[in-house]
Amino acid sequence: MLTIFRRAFNSHPYRVTLAICWLILIFSAPNSFQIIFDYVGFLFIGIVGAIFANSTGAGGGVVFVPFFNQINMHNSAIIATSFAIQCCGMTAGALTWHYHRQSLTKDNNVSTNKVTDDGAHWLYVNKGLLITIPFSILGILIAQFGLSEYTQQMQTSLHIAFGVFSILLAIAIYGSIPLLKRRKLTKHLLPIDVLSLSVIAFFGGIITAWLSVGVGELVAVYLILRGFNVTSAIALAVILSAFTVWSGIFHHLFVTQAIYWHVLLFAGAGAIVGGIIAKRVVLYFSVVKLKLFFATWVLIMGIASLIT
Repeated sequence: MLTIFRRAFNSHPYRVTLAICWLILIFSAPNSFQIIFDYVGFLFIGIVGAIFANSTGAGGGVVFVPFFNQINMHNSAIIATSFAIQCCGMTAGALTWHYHRQSLTKDNNVSTNKVTDDGAHWLYVNKGLLITIPFSILGILIAQFGLSEYTQQMQTSLHIAFGVFSILLAIAIYGSIPLLKRRKLTKHLLPIDVLSLSVIAFFGGIITAWLSVGVGELVAVYLILRGFNVTSAIALAVILSAFTVWSGIFHHLFVTQAIYWHVLLFAGAGAIVGGIIAKRVVLYFSVVKLKLFFATWVLIMGIASLIT
């Protein structure tokens, strides 16, 4: 047993350390076995949500919001807890995609300034992140602090807003599927892309503050419509979403204080697992099938939110 633990720690020291800290948190709490019995199901919800989020570029809120709504969680708690879970899952996914990108570009011949075909499809990602991250953070902070009353009003009718957004998003994803088969891919951001991504990221940040989903989905769909590599578009959206939810979590920590910590303890751990394995889902399954499945899920959740 000690040998197995040592090998695991040597291979993945940060993951093993996180797992140990998680176990300490659980078993150091009063009534730890009752807490496990009551909340262990959220571990699975976190895994599923993070796999969806990090394999499609969408936020985990597309899973968490309708599920929490079905168990009659308060709207402010739904948004706050979803943000907190995504801080775990989107960060794990962002790091996983970052290492994947490094693995594609580390073999580039620096002396001759040559880039492999796979690496060339990722060259725009850094620029895209530099454009979108500041505008997304600006949008979410304006929504949380400058438009706080309007944001609260939006969240009182959360199921309606989420339903409408989900249906529109599903339609956009369905529309992007025929474009996935294009052989000639766009590799560089044009001035029109810079402008468009700035606007999309800003309003996406506002929508994310309202619904805990938005900016990653919108940016990913735009990049796919413009003809960029699907995998790199998803990776950019995941990394962007990670920065966005971290910028917005402080509002929920210190202002709303509506996070359900026991739910976060299990769903957050599951989200980290899902964020790590999501990349394999993208690389294993057909992109078209993945998009069809995801769009159908989002459409069903949107319709369900409107009729409940």
